[in-house]
Amino acid sequence: MEQFRGQPRLPKLAVPKRYDIHLKPDLVACNFTGSVQIDIDIIDVTNFIVLNAADLSVAHGAVSFKSQTSSKVLEPTKVEMVEEDEILVLEFSEVLPLGMGILAIGFDGTLNDKMKGFYRSTYEHNGEKRNMAVTQFEPVDARRCFPCWDEPAYKATFKITLDVPSDLIALSNMPVIEEKLNGNLKTVFYQESPIMSTYLVAVVIGLFDYVEDHTPDGTKVRVYCQVGKANQGKFALDVAVKTLGLYKEYFACPYSLPKLDMIAIPDFAAGAMENYGLVTYRETALLYDEKNSAAANKQRVTTVVAHELAHQWFGNLVTMEWWTHLWLNEGFATWVSYLAADSLFPEWKVWTQFLDECTDGLRLDGLAESHPIEVEINHAGEIDEIFDAISYRKGASVIRMLQSYLGAECFQRSLASYIKRHAYSNARTEDLWAALEEGSGEPVNKLMNSWTKQKGYPVVSVKINDQKLEFEQSQFLSSGAQGDGQWIVPITLCCGSYDSRHNFLLQEKAESLDTKEFLGCCVGGGNDKSIALCSWIKLNVDQTGFYRVKYDEKLDSGLRYAIEKKSLSATDRFGILDDSFALCMACQLSLTSLLTLMGAYREELDYTVLSNLITISHKVVRIAADATPELLDDIKEFFIGLFQYSAEKLGWEPRPGEGHLDAMLRGEILTALAVFGHDLTINEASRRFNAFLDDRDTPLLPPDIRKAAYVAVMQNVTSSNRSGYESLLRVYRETELSQEKTRILGSLPSCRDPDIVLEVLNFVLSSEVRSQDAVFGLAVSREGREIAWSWLKRSLI
Repeated sequence: MEQFRGQPRLPKLAVPKRYDIHLKPDLVACNFTGSVQIDIDIIDVTNFIVLNAADLSVAHGAVSFKSQTSSKVLEPTKVEMVEEDEILVLEFSEVLPLGMGILAIGFDGTLNDKMKGFYRSTYEHNGEKRNMAVTQFEPVDARRCFPCWDEPAYKATFKITLDVPSDLIALSNMPVIEEKLNGNLKTVFYQESPIMSTYLVAVVIGLFDYVEDHTPDGTKVRVYCQVGKANQGKFALDVAVKTLGLYKEYFACPYSLPKLDMIAIPDFAAGAMENYGLVTYRETALLYDEKNSAAANKQRVTTVVAHELAHQWFGNLVTMEWWTHLWLNEGFATWVSYLAADSLFPEWKVWTQFLDECTDGLRLDGLAESHPIEVEINHAGEIDEIFDAISYRKGASVIRMLQSYLGAECFQRSLASYIKRHAYSNARTEDLWAALEEGSGEPVNKLMNSWTKQKGYPVVSVKINDQKLEFEQSQFLSSGAQGDGQWIVPITLCCGSYDSRHNFLLQEKAESLDTKEFLGCCVGGGNDKSIALCSWIKLNVDQTGFYRVKYDEKLDSGLRYAIEKKSLSATDRFGILDDSFALCMACQLSLTSLLTLMGAYREELDYTVLSNLITISHKVVRIAADATPELLDDIKEFFIGLFQYSAEKLGWEPRPGEGHLDAMLRGEILTALAVFGHDLTINEASRRFNAFLDDRDTPLLPPDIRKAAYVAVMQNVTSSNRSGYESLLRVYRETELSQEKTRILGSLPSCRDPDIVLEVLNFVLSSEVRSQDAVFGLAVSREGREIAWSWLKRSLI
């Protein structure tokens, strides 16, 4: 028995082939009973069977094993649950026959309130509070619903049967094939699934409405939601139907199940979960209300739906062999969700917005405590730690970098080959590299190992010296310390024009190139009049590479001039700004230089660039408040002036036929001006908010500027002037729209009065706020930081 304790993975004694699961949840008592018959193949000489189980009760007499080669039914002499390792060890008195047999286990458990395993979520119907039963098994929580081999490599088929109240809808991965009524209960039988991993099994039981459509292939697609909200599912339904068609073409492989259900869950820990054929979502990630949802909500629904549907191929059909390769699932799904969104809504310019993903990855990976994309997982308890910006955002960014290097057509062709080769099985990172190497002829494995097997990324320093471009790479650390990593860096650069693009692989610590020979021009003047003069050089063209760039003073000055003259693309303007801010925070660039550069963006109108400019401005203000409080008002005025041009261009009123990005930008610009204390913005926002209180349908406060108005209102709230705060709480309590609730929760803590901030913090932990949403109320103002820190320490004791 001891040999099975403390192991990272289950012993390879038996392999599951098929599960027959029967569950009977009690939604009032919040518990469930169940049984499972598992067809297993005994592959080693043993008298033990070891599988995963957690938070379940398994009675000694409820376990048996029968080999196909014998009529004898064996019962274990010992049934032991090892809680710390979440395993169930069954010891038999004799060696088990090799080959196929059936393991039968009866069990019971609790419908918990932890949003994992088999859990309960609450909702209201006709004024009555009710429970629904929901599963969330990724990464390792199927074992909390039924005993199983809860590792992705142990793929099997699943036959599921449910006993549920007859008035409820019961969903699972596959279509219903039969229902049998028995008084107030019904037994629901589902079609057997194709082989899949345990973490993708799903069950949802509750009272729902739905909207339905079909793909051209005839696949039935439904969006389920709480009763009365069906219209809010129509947008996601349309996105899903179109996206399934896009992915069928892109992966050269059709969707593999007969139906796809997507369902909004009121209590849900993640954004969404890609369960095969039954994708679960937070309400904010699936539902879109034409009247009350903002443009940003619409985009969020699109990218999340596209992300989860990408998993139906990349993750569900082809599954990572072990959690070390999680990034294969999440990095790829993140990247391809932008591919789908760009195809559906090209006017959204989502590949420019993708840079936000890249920046999040760069920010986390710049820490000395970061981790490689591929991480060895030695215990199930470690897996949750890698569901982070490295696996998702750095993963997506290096995929984009590789696609850019290999070319879009070659990349797509190789991916289709990879999926065809590994369908209904498991794969490792090396399998993807092999397919891409085979399709491109490039040394993909060698190139990418430096990006996935070591943490961090380089900053490439470039300077011009006697008409030679000198490049040097070193590991970037946000602390400013020296790192020792080295990468094979795909360098791209433009010289004075996007018509003049060049690329090479930087494989050494330092290399130099002759500008005349490599670029066909000279930089900053030269004696040879026959050679064209280049006014600027930009590395990492369109920010497709996962690295930062540091320019010498001459090159930096040329780029600042190019920004002012609007010679650079939005992606490159974003990259120069973001790299400069990161270098400034790492003490490799002065704050004065950063502010000078930011001044060049005074007439910026691109959504993604301005959004990043706003984010950086907030961070600079927070730093200035601590370091030089006497300059704080001047710095705020500088930023107010910086955003005036775009604010005046956009105004408060949506223009007829204006674009999606203008709608998103208006809200962000007005919110920033309110936070920086711009009186005209605060006063106008307050006027519009008062009109909204009188009439929720007023055109004066459309959804895209509501958060700006809410934040502006909170700037004037104090302990002695609470009306704005009380009004927002009233709107929160009256609305049934999850997006509106999170909008308000994100605005309340922006108040400058510490006593009000404390009230807000206590409110977010009250029963009025779902636990998944509490985090939105923690973004406190600078003035509320100290009281928030004291509150947090008290709350953790």
